[in-house]
Amino acid sequence: MHSHVVPENFPAYIGRTAPTDWPSMAPAQPCHRSVMIAGKNYRTVSEACWSVSRRLEDLPGMGLALQVLSPMPELLSYWMAPADAQQLLRYLNDQIASMVDAGNGQLAGLGAVPLQDMDLALRELEYVVKTLGFSGVEVGSNINGVPIGSPVFDPFFEACEALDAAVFVHAIRPAGMDRLVGPAPLQQVVGYPGEVGLAAASVITSNLLVRRPKLRLAFSHGGGTLASLLPRLQQGWGVFPALREAVQTSPVEQARRLFYDTLVFDTPTLRHLVDFFGASQLMIGTDYPFNFHDRTPVSRIEAAGFDDATAAALVRHNAERFLGTQKATSP
Repeated sequence: MHSHVVPENFPAYIGRTAPTDWPSMAPAQPCHRSVMIAGKNYRTVSEACWSVSRRLEDLPGMGLALQVLSPMPELLSYWMAPADAQQLLRYLNDQIASMVDAGNGQLAGLGAVPLQDMDLALRELEYVVKTLGFSGVEVGSNINGVPIGSPVFDPFFEACEALDAAVFVHAIRPAGMDRLVGPAPLQQVVGYPGEVGLAAASVITSNLLVRRPKLRLAFSHGGGTLASLLPRLQQGWGVFPALREAVQTSPVEQARRLFYDTLVFDTPTLRHLVDFFGASQLMIGTDYPFNFHDRTPVSRIEAAGFDDATAAALVRHNAERFLGTQKATSP
């Protein structure tokens, strides 16, 4: 459920002057390219980011039969002018659709929308679902600092519910980076889980699923720190009248209606998440094809000692429910 795409090339900007953060590609070592943003190397990536044949070669080794593609989060481009972001995201959505078409039924897609402009976001959401046939979209944990649970995004989630579109929330530009001590990769290692936990908490405290009960919403990186925050949130809900008044349904009950990926790199933690959130709410995530990805996701689940029904749910059936494909693919 959690893998990323970077296109082999980025399109030329259609307009007079390209924005300074319009991405481009620069040659790197063989089979690699560097994603250049604002004149700096954001990340050097391999051909696996855009090569369908390479992805299909790698799937059996991970024990996977289907991989869901979504853009590298930095390409969500919420900080661009809305029309510029829409132009880039349309290209990315079409690129993902082409990869899915070439994937022999082993690839599926999640699109992206310019959530900094609601009208454009709703139009692109409809294109992604109705024209491209995707099951849903990937969104960032915050949109230029506004948490995804904010009521300002209600029109978007209303449309997702109406279109039966799944929403996968990925960490982006995490809060608290000024508190980290060490090299840049700490953003992914430490910053992302904290950011995802805050995003998931914002969905709970804003009662999003109370208002949108049919919405299918998933969080990357095992929900990040949410599993640690949730007992405090639940206890606070019982202690503070203002919190009890604001949050309409038990935080734990709401959290057990969200989906989460299994990307936690630790078997005891995975077992804890299954116990805490429910065996029906976890699904495979790898972060393929970046270096910091889980190369043995199925083996990790099999090694956790779950019963057959739980293992089957984590490996396949929960993702089918999230994507809305269960009736079409289950035996």
